[in-house]
Amino acid sequence: MRCGFIGLGAMGGPMAGHLHRAGLLGVVGNRTQAKADALAAELGIRPACHPEDYADCDLVALCVSADEDVMENVAALSGVLRPGSLVVDHSTVSTDTARKAAALLAGRGIEFIDAPVSGGVEGARNGKLSVMAGGSAEAIERARPALQAYALRIAHLGGSGSGQAAKAVNQVLVAGINEAVCEGLALGEKLGLDPDTLLPTLAAGAAGNWFLDKRGATMLRGEFTPGFKCAHLLKDLNIVRGIAREAGVGSSVIEQAIADYQALVDAGHGDDDTSALITLKRG
Repeated sequence: MRCGFIGLGAMGGPMAGHLHRAGLLGVVGNRTQAKADALAAELGIRPACHPEDYADCDLVALCVSADEDVMENVAALSGVLRPGSLVVDHSTVSTDTARKAAALLAGRGIEFIDAPVSGGVEGARNGKLSVMAGGSAEAIERARPALQAYALRIAHLGGSGSGQAAKAVNQVLVAGINEAVCEGLALGEKLGLDPDTLLPTLAAGAAGNWFLDKRGATMLRGEFTPGFKCAHLLKDLNIVRGIAREAGVGSSVIEQAIADYQALVDAGHGDDDTSALITLKRG
């Protein structure tokens, strides 16, 4: 399998690196050409300068920022990839965008998998992401050798759009957990509790969770080096809000998180880790 990768940011760069170590990566691309050139030179592969540079790929993976970026890349790839090839999108976009991309590529005999990921920068660097995939079972099995290069778990959720639907659920849980952990730890500070004792005590009980374990100590020290940026979660939550409204379910957690992360972005914390939310909870 010969693979291409488009989008070499904090998540995509490490994912592309894992594909290279698996012997599958042939070409990389990025909106900023210099970043693609630098990684290609480091890995000894080809940087993509034009869509035609992906023409010999069996699979092209995307990890880009927005719905418009996904559709722009899908449109370009539809004109150069061979029938029977695969496009795997690891971006977080709307379910409608995933279905539109799948329909566009299907007209050229190219299969599309919407495959958003969870696990943050740590998961990408360690090759232990959770992949939520929507598309045909046959396409996902064909893509598995590439996905396994950076995934700990690959789950087939259903047809096109199902991966993005699962990511929407994931982001509601992430946002709610962030709210609770940051509010709780801000309260612990105000009550004068020793964090060295409090954190392992909470983690050992029913309050234990990934965010508390990975971000509890750093947020209490005021360290907000991004694993997942506030601006990126805000973007995701605005997508999730639309999905929730269409589904007709309650969205109080989504609305509170959008308000809080919008306030952080407006205050200049868009590039900080989502654990910077504790700065609001401290009052």
